[in-house]
Amino acid sequence: MSVEFDQILLVPGYRKVAAAITDRILSRELREGERLPSETELARQFGVNRSTIREALRELESGGLLQRRPGSKLMTVSRPQHRAIAKDVGRALALHDVTFFEVWEALTQLEPPMAEIAARNRTAADLESLAAACQRFADENAETEKAVHHAAEFFRCVGRATHNQVLGLAQEPLLGLLEPSLRVMIDKVPQARSRIAVAERRIHEAIGRRDAEAAHTWMARHIRDFRKGYELADIEFDGRIA
Repeated sequence: MSVEFDQILLVPGYRKVAAAITDRILSRELREGERLPSETELARQFGVNRSTIREALRELESGGLLQRRPGSKLMTVSRPQHRAIAKDVGRALALHDVTFFEVWEALTQLEPPMAEIAARNRTAADLESLAAACQRFADENAETEKAVHHAAEFFRCVGRATHNQVLGLAQEPLLGLLEPSLRVMIDKVPQARSRIAVAERRIHEAIGRRDAEAAHTWMARHIRDFRKGYELADIEFDGRIA
């Protein structure tokens, strides 16, 4: 019986350079706001061509780890924004054919505890943000696209009020996938806007009183209501989200 070996994967040079810079950023040897050396200097240090450095920097910039500030030729270390990270995760979930039900079920597990934590950790500034989000959604003249954005923004305000970055990052991809179904449901179900507005107000009030139990209860009710809206709007719960 002959022995077969797997092929050796050859990693492009720019990927090795990008990995080396990434390691320095993750280890905090390079901190946010620090400038990298010039492309010429990096090419000298790594012993590669400038084109290899340029490709590595382009990859890190697209990933949000580097940015070029206006008026500067040098790259600066940055942190990926939550929305950028969530966009990649949301795209991956969509490519895995996640369904409306899966997103809704995940929200039922995530959002009520987040509202509970927000009630304990919120600040006065958080309450102002929640109040503003409630008011923006309550505007009856808001176009569908704006109303959907404001509904999702209310969840984001709750997430920020937890002061837990991990929860905020976990929440964001789900909200991006929730919005397409809201666009369909919010105009097909006449009472949808008023019920969302009432739930947001109750959640805001509970968080304001630091009533964690009430915040959890109203958020759970709010998420359950989305399922009723889907059913009334004839949205197939097992349908895949595009």
